[in-house]
Amino acid sequence: MNYTTPSGFRDVLADEAETREAIVRRVQDCFARAGYAPIETPTLENMEVMKAGGRVPASPFKFFDAQGDLVTMRPDVTLQVARICATRLKGMEGPFRFRYTQRVFREREGLLGADAREKKQMGVECVGVGGSAVDAEVIGLFARAMEAAGVSDYKLSLATVGVLHALLAASGAPVAWKDQVLESFHASNFVKLDQLCDQAEREGSKFAGVIARLARIRGGREAIEEVRSLVSPLGCAGALDEFERTYELLETAGLNDRIVIDFSVMSSFDYYTGFVFEAFSPGLGIALGSGGRYDNMLGAYGVDRPAAGFAFYLEEAMAANAAGADADRPLKVAVPKGSLNADSISVLADAGLDVTGLDNPGRSLIIRNPGVNYIIVRPSDAPVFVEAGAADCGICGEDSLLETDADVVELVDLRFGACRFIVAEPEGAAEEVAQHYRELGSIRVATKYPRIARAHFARRGTQVEIVQLHGNIELGPLTGMSECIVDITATGTTLRENDLVITDEVLSSTARFFANEASFRTDSRVRDLAAKLKAQTAGAELKVTAGGAS
Repeated sequence: MNYTTPSGFRDVLADEAETREAIVRRVQDCFARAGYAPIETPTLENMEVMKAGGRVPASPFKFFDAQGDLVTMRPDVTLQVARICATRLKGMEGPFRFRYTQRVFREREGLLGADAREKKQMGVECVGVGGSAVDAEVIGLFARAMEAAGVSDYKLSLATVGVLHALLAASGAPVAWKDQVLESFHASNFVKLDQLCDQAEREGSKFAGVIARLARIRGGREAIEEVRSLVSPLGCAGALDEFERTYELLETAGLNDRIVIDFSVMSSFDYYTGFVFEAFSPGLGIALGSGGRYDNMLGAYGVDRPAAGFAFYLEEAMAANAAGADADRPLKVAVPKGSLNADSISVLADAGLDVTGLDNPGRSLIIRNPGVNYIIVRPSDAPVFVEAGAADCGICGEDSLLETDADVVELVDLRFGACRFIVAEPEGAAEEVAQHYRELGSIRVATKYPRIARAHFARRGTQVEIVQLHGNIELGPLTGMSECIVDITATGTTLRENDLVITDEVLSSTARFFANEASFRTDSRVRDLAAKLKAQTAGAELKVTAGGAS
């Protein structure tokens, strides 16, 4: 008999339940005093409702009901509130101010084992009125909610999506390029963004360089002025006027010490149209909460109204409260073993870090130097440590980031550890492999990198069966276990020695410097280190490392 709870779900015992209840009561009282009325939404929602609002988080549970409709357990409340306002409250003048505390259900293949699939989401939505006063009201209410929840150490990263959207609209660039730029912002992938903008700039775009610079502008009021001077010559400064008025109201409310203007902030939801923010606590490796203005989203359900709101998880607020602040803690850097180790130590030393003992750690897994701790890990494990917040930042090959699908900020291409991912098969076996595919409808692929391999063949429209190995991948086709391999090669020597030939290129990979998002947003040491590493590698010759970037 199995009496355990399902993966990602847990019981909450009395002591913790009482704490949670007290926090919920204080936060809801805070919302009520601001004039927000309670609302409840159903646990199950039609899938069409969730899809209509734009990019939404994955729900772990989907069902067909008795009428044959596809329904899902709600992954988010905002879209449900939008549906209510556009349907149930259609024709009513408004504005509407709603507050909620609801359980939401989300799925993510986390690096840390079974992520929580059920969380308690708290938030507000203000529907039917726009303008800087309401924007400041919503942001200020989030700050008061954090105080009510007992979170004392946090920063709000605040921006407006209007500037980026204006630049993209005016650029005249192909839709595919604009989509990739947005995706890079959504994923906080500065390396990909630079690559896209550098290429477009070489092709004559006057917008691409501005977009790349926009992602690195942060600070206080001066950041707004810097952006204005950058985008005004292109006629794209309109969104800044209202945003600046919002910031002035927040300054008047005494919140400027909590706020960092950061134009790299871009929610993963597509529906935001104006201000956006994410909140981060230095003691927590993930965002505390987020919000923004979404004026066009209600139109997806039939009636367009301006709207703004935010949401946060009770669990994250409690974790941030428990973590507390430690202003004197050392910077924690994940340093890879193996072929990337020597070059990693070299670039860190050149950036001014104390790397004493790092080149000869013996059996030590952590090297503790003044102001910095080095966590020595396998390259493939570095993203796990950084995403979890066990390290603030780290170095590994791009292949490790792709294979783990890590939720981190990719900051700098370090230009060493260059290698290629390739498809290879026995020499002269092309017709045999093709015949196998015709007869069985798939081919077997031996690899250490199942996610990368599967994605590559999916782009080619080829069905594959992955044979995951951890070493000597070349043995797959040599023993008949697979028809081909996906592997890293730097020189191709091992392939030639085993009579294997390259039949396709998958991707190229180099070493990357990357960071935990909360550390990047709240710790200036991470950003300073990224700036130094980027300056070091600017124009550097690509360096191939034996064994590649893994």
